[in-house]
Formats: sequence, C-alpha cells, structure tokens
Amino acid sequence: MYPMLYAFFDEAGALDRDAMRRQVEACLTQGAHGIAALGLATEVAKLSEAERRQVMDWVCSDVAGRCPVALTIFGNSVAQQVAMAKAAAAAGADWLILQPPPVKGLPEIEYVRFFGAVAEQIDLPIAIQNAPDYIGIGLSAAGLFELNRQHPNVCLLKGEGPALTIQRMIAETEGRLTVFNGRGGLELPDNLRAGCAGLVPAPDCFDRQIRIYELMRSGKAEDEAAAEALYREILPTITFVMQSIETLLCYGKRIAALRLGLTVHDRAPALQPSDFGLACARRYAEALGPLP
Repeated sequence: MYPMLYAFFDEAGALDRDAMRRQVEACLTQGAHGIAALGLATEVAKLSEAERRQVMDWVCSDVAGRCPVALTIFGNSVAQQVAMAKAAAAAGADWLILQPPPVKGLPEIEYVRFFGAVAEQIDLPIAIQNAPDYIGIGLSAAGLFELNRQHPNVCLLKGEGPALTIQRMIAETEGRLTVFNGRGGLELPDNLRAGCAGLVPAPDCFDRQIRIYELMRSGKAEDEAAAEALYREILPTITFVMQSIETLLCYGKRIAALRLGLTVHDRAPALQPSDFGLACARRYAEALGPLP
C-alpha cells in the first residue's frame, strides 16, 4: 500500500513544507509499505517543474530510506520526462510511474514508442500509468506486453480501473508486470484477489487499507472476513470522495487534513466545497479518527 500524497499549500499559495512532512510521517507511522507522490492526487499538473523537483527532494529526504518511494513523472515530451526521471532518481526514488503525454487520439504504437524512448534512458524500474477514465489515454494488454518485451525495466503497471478490468489485464500480460491499482482503494479486497501486488490510494483512510492488506495476506479465512468487514466500514468514505478527481482533491484532501490536523488552502482552479460537503467530510473524518 503506497499512499499517493496530496499537495498541501499555504495561505500564500506555495507548497507547505511542514504539511507535506507531516503527511509523510503519518503514512510511515501507520505502516505504509511505500510512499508515492506527484500523481493526480498531488495535483501534479498545477505544479511548476521547480515545484515537482521540490516535492521529489522533500519526500525522499523525509522518507530517508524507511520505505520505497515511487514518483510519478509528468512531461509533454520525451526530453521533459527523461529530465524529470533523472531528477527523481537523483533524489532517491526507487521506481517511477510514467504518465502518458497529454496528446489524445494517437495510434497506440505512438504511446508505446514514447514510453520506450523514456525507458531506454532510465535505469530504475518503471510503471506505466494506465488511467483512460481519468486522463483519456491507456494502453492495451498487447501494448504493455510489447513495451515490456522491448524494455524489461518497464515492469510495473499503475492501473486505474475496476477489479474485473485489472484481473483481465494481469491475465493477458501473463504476469510480466507487477500491478498496482488506484481509484482510492475501491474494491480493495477484490483487487488483491485479482492478483494486484498492492494499491496506490490517497491518504484519506490508508491506515485502514494497510490493515486490510495485511489481513488479506495471512491466507486465513477469519482474517479475510475481518478485512471485508473493515472494507465495508471505509467504503462510504471512498465512494464519497471518488466521484471524480475534482471531488477527491476537494473533499478527500479535506478528510485527510482533518485527520492530520492540517488546514486546506486550494490552488486554483479547484472545486470549492459546499457546506453540505464539508459536513460530510467532517463526519467521515471523525469516524476514521485522528492520524498520530
């Protein structure tokens, strides 16, 4: 379970150093198996290149080798992604997640070539972010298989889809890729049954999700039943925040902030919370309790 960090900003609109450190420490204290950053939950598209590099340095420095770090690489060109990937490696990342370039509608082979051109210049293990429902671009199992065949360091997949889709992808790629799903932890038990190595959820209720993962790993029927019961407890929270990426960034971040004792300052453009939505977020956060 690799919680994908939120980007916390201060009143002036800059990245909040103390809040970002607090988030990392809470994740580690609760037993996160790894830390991820600079994905959709980190609002990577709103960050400047300098800010992305800053987040890389902060996260790797704060983790200080206590668990693996996965950093998402955002860039419009091969050159931009290679530069950011090398910066991530220098900061201390253990593996990378490549987002597709923001050009939709191309033949799949063009995306395979793009990812391959980045991968051949990087020594770290690489995951492909396959999130067609969120970013409008995704590779087929055949495309991923070919990418791995040509570039063996492309050996992971960061999926964003239903457990049924993920299970089929795992089968069709013949186990060549280590697969993590996202979607805030929806269908967590079934994702693990489908063959996922883990998930990359947001930090809202990651402490419960880590416990679910550990229970599911034991192989004991009573632990699996306990994992299902725990999943049922957090499912309303996940459903509330995962209506859209905008909802996640508005309300999911606020639930995490309430649990962490932090204040949210949005960076525009951003969905603004309603009074009703804030009341819902407070109710969910109170049910989950504070994060030490």
